[in-house]
Amino acid sequence: MGLKISPGIKEKLKKKHCVTEEEITQCFTSRTGCYLMDMREDHQTDPPTLWFIAETDYGRLLKVVFIRKDSDLIIKTAYAPNEIEIEIYNRHG
Repeated sequence: MGLKISPGIKEKLKKKHCVTEEEITQCFTSRTGCYLMDMREDHQTDPPTLWFIAETDYGRLLKVVFIRKDSDLIIKTAYAPNEIEIEIYNRHG
């Protein structure tokens, strides 16, 4: 299973959200809940968009959004989640 991040997404993660690839990898490693599917109509993709919330090794909480294609995890975004996203994940994840 490989983690894939396009150059454009890497740039957005760095400039807009101050998130590194290493932090995303840490979140996949520390995740304890399940992946949730983004059911919002304007966010539906094929394959489906999945997301989860987890902590980095330094305790930074991130929401990681990705799609799974074959054996790859393709990152769409990652950022500090808001209270509503945390509540949804705590309830369903």
